[in-house]
Amino acid sequence: MAILQTSILYSLLLLQSAQNTVATRDDLRYVNPLIGSTNGGNVFAGASLPYGMAKPVADVGGQNTGGFSTDGSKVTGFSHMHDSGTGGNPSMGNFPLFPQYCEDNIVDNCKFPKSARAIHYKNDSVVAKPGYFALTLESGIKAEMTAERRTALYRFTFPRSRAADGSDLNPLILLDLTDLWDSRQNASISLDADSGRIKGNGTFLPSFGAGSYKSYFCADFVNAEVKDSGIWVNDRAGPVQDLFVTRGFNNFYLQGGGYMTFDRPHDGIVTVRVGVSYISTDQACKNAESEVPDSEDAFDDLRKNAENEWKQKLSPIKLTPGGVSDEMISSFWSGIYRTMLSPQDLTGENPLWKSDEPYFDSFYCLWDAFRAQHPFLTIIDPQAQSKMVRSLLDTFKHEGWLPDCRMSLCKGWTQGGSNADVVLADAYVKNLTGIDWELAYKAMVNDAENEPLEWSYEGRGGLQSWKRLNYVPYLDFDYIGFGTNSRSISRTLEYAYNDYGLAIVGKGLGKKDYTTYLSRSGNWQNLYKEDQKSLLENGTDTGFTGFFQPKYINGTWGYQDPIACSALASWCSLTSNPSETFESSIWEYIFFVPHDMAKLIEMVGGPQSFVSRLDYFHTSGLADMGNEPVFLTVYDYHYAGRPGLSASRAHTYIPSSFNATHNGLPGNDDSGAMGSFLAWSLMGLFPNPGQNVYLIIPPFFEAVAITHPETHKTATIRNVNFDKTYKNIFIQSAKLNGKPYTKSWIGHEFFTQGMTLELTLGDKESDWGTHKEDLPPSLSDSVAGYEGM
Repeated sequence: MAILQTSILYSLLLLQSAQNTVATRDDLRYVNPLIGSTNGGNVFAGASLPYGMAKPVADVGGQNTGGFSTDGSKVTGFSHMHDSGTGGNPSMGNFPLFPQYCEDNIVDNCKFPKSARAIHYKNDSVVAKPGYFALTLESGIKAEMTAERRTALYRFTFPRSRAADGSDLNPLILLDLTDLWDSRQNASISLDADSGRIKGNGTFLPSFGAGSYKSYFCADFVNAEVKDSGIWVNDRAGPVQDLFVTRGFNNFYLQGGGYMTFDRPHDGIVTVRVGVSYISTDQACKNAESEVPDSEDAFDDLRKNAENEWKQKLSPIKLTPGGVSDEMISSFWSGIYRTMLSPQDLTGENPLWKSDEPYFDSFYCLWDAFRAQHPFLTIIDPQAQSKMVRSLLDTFKHEGWLPDCRMSLCKGWTQGGSNADVVLADAYVKNLTGIDWELAYKAMVNDAENEPLEWSYEGRGGLQSWKRLNYVPYLDFDYIGFGTNSRSISRTLEYAYNDYGLAIVGKGLGKKDYTTYLSRSGNWQNLYKEDQKSLLENGTDTGFTGFFQPKYINGTWGYQDPIACSALASWCSLTSNPSETFESSIWEYIFFVPHDMAKLIEMVGGPQSFVSRLDYFHTSGLADMGNEPVFLTVYDYHYAGRPGLSASRAHTYIPSSFNATHNGLPGNDDSGAMGSFLAWSLMGLFPNPGQNVYLIIPPFFEAVAITHPETHKTATIRNVNFDKTYKNIFIQSAKLNGKPYTKSWIGHEFFTQGMTLELTLGDKESDWGTHKEDLPPSLSDSVAGYEGM
């Protein structure tokens, strides 16, 4: 009887908890696409559907990697396709429109080249919301935009303006045959004034990859009568209706495009519908015609549809804020929003091969996204994540290799290992459905066993040495394939983890050779130099011994300063300043052994030494929160039995480095990588990707509930003694479904089965989660791999 009463009481408590965990009022209003729109966040701030291909926004001449920035630079146009949060060259921004008046209605008085037409926008006029973007130029012209999947819709409002003779000026909208970084190789355009349509195409370069891609558009000008049309080249225009333009000679970039002028409508509004395609101009027109009807309400209907789609995508998550600031809530929802801007769903828009499988693009890049973004999509949108995995496998099927980076139909540069392997392993251990796992295993084995001719953009290089020496050597002799012969340390560490993921999938599928890859997953140990010291630039000893170091083919040690490539030294890129670690220091990479942290901790002197080293890393300026390899280091304290320090460390970066301001990101958002790190942290869980492990800290809210989109079960994380000033950030005890829970981590079944995790908080560290049996699993805990996987 007592057991029954206890069960009833617990059921009532769960019901009360579910009732208390309600959505914040109109979650979508908290999304601010302008977070990270300056200071190198490079976010896309414009209008888009989830995973949408059409992404209209204002393009500026300053920090324009994502098109728009709040850095105060001038607007050069409004274009229809972008990526979000990437580094390097600006991505896409093809075929921008630009509205203006021509003095005295003389077309040659208009300003056509980018630098000439660029104009400031009114700072207080910018409005950015999911599915909508607007601003007003200093000329008084207001530009609004919304989007469907493959169609951008613009609404330009022209204020009345008069010529010197008192007549009304006629609005002019030009279209420029260029992209954001002027990579166009050739392009063509044709105009039809009778129908108010401009069609064209161009060949461009990917912003971080090899080859080129062809893009097509179909622009329809509606709500206004076309008065005149023609082409422009450099700073002159004329009534010619077709143009083909090449790149130009040497540094002389030939500028050109088309234009249409209109009798100003009574309300001043000219609407432009732009269909985009990678297939053909006809396909671009079909996309526009099928997605956006020619009606007076089209713009408002499209905007409402976009809002509804975003609401649906955000709906699995509900908050009980507990009195925290609106800024913190905005950071949370905005981070989640950015995880679904890319990759982009280009199914039906892939001209490279025919397939019934989904096709996603803008994996930019998996080196960034595998750590937090794809695991996050796995819990809130598993159907989309499954399609992305299938797309990766279909790319392998037709091109022979899993991509590590991909954009604009092109192969992107590989930054480290073959990290699609981690994405596949993560999907496997979390039981994503609809995936051909035999094909997946074949693709992963291909990465591990076969070296491509060009491993700069697919597969792995140095595989002969990897298999023979059990590490990637410094100055490797690699005559089979070609790539940037650097990153020997970071590639060794990443290959080890890639092979661990392969072993886990292989074991699960009953493959006998999984033990080969399990053995190779320990190769990271071969570059650990136990007597290596680290000095600061002024010669001060950091006090720590034992770091990874490069090793020659003959087994002798090379040298790289452990602080090189850190925020205290110099930036190390892929080409301009290559080193033996990629975009991070040896100090940062010493913590990257995701599958065997227990062995690493033993090698550096035990838990206390490891914690001291982590503390020094995070407090000395060595940690670069603007780059993804640092993510797991915030939570590595869990593996040393100090989960409270992971919570404390997360609070040192949030909100100082991650907040709701325009410069509220510490670095490139990298297609939502930074946003997903923030969202995980605020929810109180963090994944170790490729493993069925989520590390637990207290959420930054009173409670968070996540309803799994497939099982429809709701998982809840609730804080007891929650303190909105964040004095109580240490877990004192925990209950899982009403029973005491001492482990500092939890598995994916928490989400799929809809469990309730209740955390009692205090203002001091406790012994919760600190005992050996409570630590997250490591490979060395079980020679055969993690139990239960």
